[in-house]
Amino acid sequence: MKQKYVRNVATLTLSAEKCTGCGLCMIVCPHGVFEIDAKGTFIADKDSCMECGVCAINCPNEAIEVCAGVGFATAMILGEGCCNA
Repeated sequence: MKQKYVRNVATLTLSAEKCTGCGLCMIVCPHGVFEIDAKGTFIADKDSCMECGVCAINCPNEAIEVCAGVGFATAMILGEGCCNA
């Protein structure tokens, strides 16, 4: 069974306009958050995202954004959104 984190709090976003469907995010993601189909890459399981940022770092088109290194736990403890600094 996959590890699930707190639902609906991951900061992960994917821009369909910037994404070329290269699949690097799917390859490097340790939790299988991304999938690719005939329409392109999409976030299949956002609640499994641990916000490590490896997908965003490896995206050649800067189509992925995530508050890597901060994580949802810190944001919850501080009562802040990590990207809203």
